[in-house]
Amino acid sequence: MALRVGIVGLPNVGKSTLFKALTKKQVDCANYPFCTIEPNIGVVKVFDERVSMLANLMNSKRKIYTTIEFVDIAGLVEGANKGEGLGNQFLANIREVDVILYVLRCFKDENVVNVRGKIDPWKDKEILDIEMILKDLATVSKSKDDLSKAKTLLEQGKVLSEENFSKEELELLKPYQLLTLKKRIYLLNGDEDDKFKRDDLDYFFINIKEELSAEGLSEEERKELGLSESKLDVLIKRCYSALNLITFLTTGEDETRAWTLKKGGTARDAGGVIHTDFKEKFIKAEVINWKKLYDAGTFLNARAKGLIRTEGKDYIVEDGDVIEIKI
Repeated sequence: MALRVGIVGLPNVGKSTLFKALTKKQVDCANYPFCTIEPNIGVVKVFDERVSMLANLMNSKRKIYTTIEFVDIAGLVEGANKGEGLGNQFLANIREVDVILYVLRCFKDENVVNVRGKIDPWKDKEILDIEMILKDLATVSKSKDDLSKAKTLLEQGKVLSEENFSKEELELLKPYQLLTLKKRIYLLNGDEDDKFKRDDLDYFFINIKEELSAEGLSEEERKELGLSESKLDVLIKRCYSALNLITFLTTGEDETRAWTLKKGGTARDAGGVIHTDFKEKFIKAEVINWKKLYDAGTFLNARAKGLIRTEGKDYIVEDGDVIEIKI
């Protein structure tokens, strides 16, 4: 399951700098088949200490982490919904992502042109929202389905992802790939500043330029320079959790690997993530929490202690489960 995050914002807010910093963490594509990608897409691993710990325990030859694709989308300008600037391309690219990462400028730098003339990240957010709302409104207005609820909300200037829809309503809207239905994450580019504080939105600050210059430093080197843990790692994990995804693991001598599954997914679904045969020919799953396996030292010890459970196809997988599918 490839999670794709679109980096959006007005021109000169730090999108490309963020993309550059993130792609310094780009994975070795040899471990990830079918990832021939365009220059503006970077495949970044979601670091998970559980993978490292289990790999060391099992003397695995390979460690494979879950990944996120970051897409550097062209800067948006007002009027994009009518095709202004690279508007049509911009909005089409957003349709292809799962999560939208807003990069909002709150840094001052006279050497970097500010297209709006002043620092106001929440006004920038409003411009981005309005362009997507207008594009969605044009889409639902052409529909033959009854999308009156979505149309009314859009006419009121509402972002649909922040509104309540039933499961049936969401199923009806799904084929339209509405831009405002996508999950959003708000990144304020600059140092933390109380004057931009809001209680109604989930947002965080990253000094992207600082993170770019510090990328590649060890934990010890970061401490020596007075830097906290990499906020890029925090961002990557935040993007991963935005869609209610969990991680389950497989481990052995050949490899220890993290796999992505939607929260609420079953053991049979997990089998399908690994291989279609594992879903179609599923018989049972042997399951143990990763920490219990680590503490036991070996599968043999864990089995002797009765820590490995046999579960059926409807078992709801939990984050951190180590699973072996029997077919």
